[in-house]
Amino acid sequence: MFGKLTKLLIVATLMVAFALPGLAHAGTKDWPKTLKLGFIPTEGAADSAKRARPLAKKLEDLLGVKVEIFTASDYNGIITAMANKHIDIAYFGPKSYVEAAEKANAEALLLELNKQGQPGYTGIIIARKDSGIASMDQAKGKTFAFTDPNSTSGFLVPNVIFARDMKIDPKQYFKEVRFSGSHGASILAVKNGSIQVAATNNIDLDRMIEKGSASLEDFMILKKSDLIPGAPIAARKDLPASLKAAVAGALLQINDDPEALKILQNGGYAHTSDKNYDIIRYLKRLKKQLAKK
Repeated sequence: MFGKLTKLLIVATLMVAFALPGLAHAGTKDWPKTLKLGFIPTEGAADSAKRARPLAKKLEDLLGVKVEIFTASDYNGIITAMANKHIDIAYFGPKSYVEAAEKANAEALLLELNKQGQPGYTGIIIARKDSGIASMDQAKGKTFAFTDPNSTSGFLVPNVIFARDMKIDPKQYFKEVRFSGSHGASILAVKNGSIQVAATNNIDLDRMIEKGSASLEDFMILKKSDLIPGAPIAARKDLPASLKAAVAGALLQINDDPEALKILQNGGYAHTSDKNYDIIRYLKRLKKQLAKK
């Protein structure tokens, strides 16, 4: 990652450029007139679109371009949209980003910080507190939900935990395994009892608690993962370098915008690069290797 001085220089350069007459679009003739911003449905499409608005507004205000928000019913819809050049920028999860880097020419620009300023989050497996399920041993024979096949904390990480740490096959271990479609749906399904155990993460659980949709007292955390790299904001690699730099510089200013951070429910953003997601590639390889045993 770049240091704080580099970040400040990028932001300062952008602010000067946009403040001087005639420079707002200087050297930007290759920029699209409209930027299309995709958002994976971590909480469902409607809530994801709401959280995308501060990003869209910041880009419109500082870059002088129109921004359209694009959501899909699942993670693959955002990957496919970028592969077909229907979107220019996207908020991915780590695993969906790695898939998009392979299939859609995605390039990581920034990563999401948690509210403590850490560049990552933790995968968790939850049960309802009054369900009598207080451990993964007691989860055996219960109903279980993954989030989405392209989710990191909702699919990849729990599968590694099951195969590497517990030496189990979830299809054999649980009574039923299904996909909920979003972290919000998984959390609510456990809360209302339609699913007994689910994989999610601490950031999305915090978001549901902040919205008043759930309480920490509703859940028992059965398992925690190691720190996962923060969710990236990525651009199509073939976009102009000046545009990608401007996008990163503009979105870093959200770090000083309390109202935007309140809607985003995170701690802002920091520079990142593709290599920071090599750990996700390793986990994908490990999952395949373990599945063969």
